Amino acid sequence: MESPSSSTPSSPAQKALDRIALQMASSLDLHVVLTTITQGLVDDLDAAFARIWLLGPGDLCTGCYKASACRDQTQCLHLRASAGLYSTLDGEYRRIPLGSLKIGKIAQGSGPMQTNDVLGDDRLPNKQWMKDNGLQSFAGYPLVFRGDVLGVIAMFGRRPLADEECERLATFAHQAATAIKNAQLFAEVEQLTNRLQAENVYLREEIKLDHHFDEIIGESQAMKAVLKKVEQVAPTDSTVLLLGETGTGKELIARAVHDLSPRSARPLVRVNCGAIPANLVESELFGHEKGAFTGALAKRIGRFELADGGTIFLDEVGELPLDAQVKLLRVLQEREFERIGSGRSTKVNIRVIAATNRDLPAAVKAGSFRSDLLYRLNVFPIDLPPLRNRTSDIPLFVRTFAGRLSKKFGKRLDQISQQTMDRLMRYTWPGNVRELENVIERAAILSPGPVLQVDEVLFQSDQAAAPDTSCTLEEVERAHITLVLQEVDWVVEGKQGAATRLGLHPNTLRSRMQKLGIKKPRPSS
Repeated sequence: MESPSSSTPSSPAQKALDRIALQMASSLDLHVVLTTITQGLVDDLDAAFARIWLLGPGDLCTGCYKASACRDQTQCLHLRASAGLYSTLDGEYRRIPLGSLKIGKIAQGSGPMQTNDVLGDDRLPNKQWMKDNGLQSFAGYPLVFRGDVLGVIAMFGRRPLADEECERLATFAHQAATAIKNAQLFAEVEQLTNRLQAENVYLREEIKLDHHFDEIIGESQAMKAVLKKVEQVAPTDSTVLLLGETGTGKELIARAVHDLSPRSARPLVRVNCGAIPANLVESELFGHEKGAFTGALAKRIGRFELADGGTIFLDEVGELPLDAQVKLLRVLQEREFERIGSGRSTKVNIRVIAATNRDLPAAVKAGSFRSDLLYRLNVFPIDLPPLRNRTSDIPLFVRTFAGRLSKKFGKRLDQISQQTMDRLMRYTWPGNVRELENVIERAAILSPGPVLQVDEVLFQSDQAAAPDTSCTLEEVERAHITLVLQEVDWVVEGKQGAATRLGLHPNTLRSRMQKLGIKKPRPSS
């Protein structure tokens, strides 16, 4: 390369590169490192234009400007930093195939490229653009760390580069590669640490829930049909949609699908879509970066990222707001999402199980649920029968619940009269298994033992009862709020939530629940 007279070792250019190298080595934040390099070349070395591409997976192949030149769609060069004439990262050169153009060839092993005659060098296209911007020189170097190519650093200048500047730039490229690799490794460690912390918090929450079941209870034909479907779909990665009334055991079936799948070693992450405030749904599902919004004091790992490699269970998916449904659809289609405040997509390897007690086709007609999302979720639907359609399983439930409560309360509860059992089997159980468990627990508390006595008063009445004037206003309010919460499966917010039914603001309802001592019961089968 022809050049002007060589600079001295203490030239301003060398001092500038030393200064940039010191600054980039002082940070472990990849974005800061890349910005320091490119902006430093512009500010301190008089570069008109500086950019860094890093090797990454092929992710924008269908919309890539250079798709026609791409031979290997598994990986390509991602534009990660740009300073000078252009700072945008989403233009024509946002992705460059390996071996294509000057940048792709540098990455593939053709070696560094320098010239002080950009208009006369046939390796460089776009002569008019270079002439319009007064460009004279170009320098491009592979970013190599211990034999592995990380990417390419390149710059255009409006003045010729001296030989010693080019030599120093080559050394600087090796220093930059080291700083970039350190930042990448730190980001990986930080991501793993955050994920482990999030998993620990989630698992502690799961332990607190205390599910109290080891296996699914039921020998009826209706339940056997459900279990057969579970066995068929569990080994696959297909999306499962669980349909059924409140209290039919949708979460238990979701756990069975996960436990029988190849993903059983990874967590099953549950999300109650109906219990998340509308303004926090996106943050809860997809996470957020520090400072993404007011109150975002730290980076948060979302439930989808937490479930990577495992299964995510979207309970009450019909309660999701429409804007969250759009983002969920993208995850189901592309298996990627963006944290709030992040411009980068995160890919996840997950299995999705969703559940609802709503009529989703009716919700689609009403405009409260997206039809395309329903099609994506409804790959393998499983209908869970209500307890009234599997009455032959009621004796099994009663014995199981009585045995569990006998240990809990420290008294014998191993007998039940046929009359009581017949009464239990005749009842319609609008609250399904959850209501049955509550009735048996109340009976266990009231029964001296060993005979479990279930009085008629313990059942919900199918007919309107005369008002009980002996109750205080607080007792009436507590009973009414509890009944409404049970009917909506303890969902507070949303169109189908208890707050809407009661005509209260969700925060007002939560305050009343706290004052009246109303708490959601622990989940059961």
